[in-house]
Amino acid sequence: MFTTRPELAGTHGMVASTHWLASATGMAVLEDGGNAFDAAVAAGFVLQVAEPHLNGPGGQVPAIFVTAADRTPRVLAGQGVSPGAATPEHFAGLGLDLIPGSGLLAATVPGAWDGWLLMLRDHGTKRLRDVLKYAISYARDGVPLVARVTDTIAAVSDLFRDHWTSSAELWLHAKPGELHRNPALAATWERLLREAESVNDRDAQIETARRAWSRGFIAESIDAFSRQAFRDDSGRDHAGLLTADDLANWEATYEDALITDVGDWGLVKLGAWTQGPALAQQVLLLDGFRDELSYVDGVPTARTVHLATECAKLAFADREAWYGDTDVPLDVLLSAEYTAARRALITDEASAELRPGNGGRLPSIIEELRGAQAGSGATGEPTVGPQGRTRGDTVHIDVVDAAGNMVSATPSGGWLQSSPTIPELGFCLDSRAQMFWLEQGLPNSLRPGKRPRITLSPSMALRHGEPAIAFGTPGGDQQDQWQLCFWLAHTLGGLNLQEAIDSPAWHTTAFPSSFYPRSWTPRELVVESRVGQSTLDELAERGHRVVDAGPWSLGRLSAVSRDPATGILRAAANARGAQGYAAGR
Repeated sequence: MFTTRPELAGTHGMVASTHWLASATGMAVLEDGGNAFDAAVAAGFVLQVAEPHLNGPGGQVPAIFVTAADRTPRVLAGQGVSPGAATPEHFAGLGLDLIPGSGLLAATVPGAWDGWLLMLRDHGTKRLRDVLKYAISYARDGVPLVARVTDTIAAVSDLFRDHWTSSAELWLHAKPGELHRNPALAATWERLLREAESVNDRDAQIETARRAWSRGFIAESIDAFSRQAFRDDSGRDHAGLLTADDLANWEATYEDALITDVGDWGLVKLGAWTQGPALAQQVLLLDGFRDELSYVDGVPTARTVHLATECAKLAFADREAWYGDTDVPLDVLLSAEYTAARRALITDEASAELRPGNGGRLPSIIEELRGAQAGSGATGEPTVGPQGRTRGDTVHIDVVDAAGNMVSATPSGGWLQSSPTIPELGFCLDSRAQMFWLEQGLPNSLRPGKRPRITLSPSMALRHGEPAIAFGTPGGDQQDQWQLCFWLAHTLGGLNLQEAIDSPAWHTTAFPSSFYPRSWTPRELVVESRVGQSTLDELAERGHRVVDAGPWSLGRLSAVSRDPATGILRAAANARGAQGYAAGR
């Protein structure tokens, strides 16, 4: 029997994130008179210290937001581009057919700092020091590390000792539950603040801090460090490609959001330079099966899980064939005619095919990647394994305030195991370029100055056209599958935010991973056991290769909502792992 679990409710402000320190920080900023944007930025920086195996200063931040004055959702595009020297010819000359998932070759221009500061400048109210002081304090004085951080460090300890000695010096002494300090990172942030505070005006300080990063000492250090060679997933040592010019020539921007209407609801996602539209495709496909979908006592039926899984396979096949930082025909992929034709492919049996539509072309290497195993070297994206064992993923934060400002952000990249620590800065670069294909002629083919097609995928939901919910989850390729579980549980199953997050989740690995070595397993379906043995058995009978993930293992969702009629705010966070936290008043 499903047990009702209440959401938090209040009228002043709500914060929900993947770590309690970030949620507490965001709430402290709201209590101090800040708005949702101030709170999100402060919490975002704290996540870089509290969950360093999942995100860092050298990473990126995509977000969806609305303001109290403008109810049209907008996108913060805080994903940097590939270096100017990142050509297919360069990788071919190294004898590589995939971009390694770790080390310096996979680095893109860091986007998190510029993205957060752009949001703060245009929509926040606080000064930079007011939002950065919390993260500086935790980096300088220490933060208690959860076991997942030290487990990650243990997994790459030999690499650190033998090849990444700067990372060894910073991380190998860390112990679970004990305070870990990163004085170099605290000093980096303090230096950025000192340069910012050489001027008095708030906006001018933020702009000065942005330049100090992209055209100052940060860019100089990254340029110099990238010229060194370090071990990566290929099992060999390679120098990086990022230069100071790459940082100077990029900055975060705003974009229009993708809004897909489904009945009274509107699903808001980022564009097809992310995997976000795959959630829209799944929702549209399933809308044609709505009379066959159901939840009983908060648990999805076997039919619901089967249909959702088959829809996911079709959507993610299209992701692989069509999505990228280029002109993507979303008007076709999300059209009623195309959706109906794709829906007709779904049967009562689990498909083993990777079937993009509209004549989409898949990378020629894909068949070689079935069941591929990572070689020696570091882990790339620390995503969820096929048995549901979490090796890590990324982070997420949602904030809403009484005025109606709302933010959904999924920061990631620059995790401690992605590349060696730059010793004088106290952080490392990201490895997001591993998502490119080196084969040319594809939407997601590598070229200089291009964004990789990322998995990071924050979400927002409109109800009758009004922003109602901000939600999201870490989890790499699983993000827009676990969010589908939440969406179905809430909009179809009638569960509240917390119940929808708690409801049993599932995902399939029957399409190529976005992370090195890009493996996939046709028909594999990973399911939380709380769906019940009869459901697991029925799914197996339909041809799914069912993996029992245990009762509580999939997803790290958080969500906030605002009822426009009453002004009541709500929030909920993931119970899995006892780390996510929702706060409000």
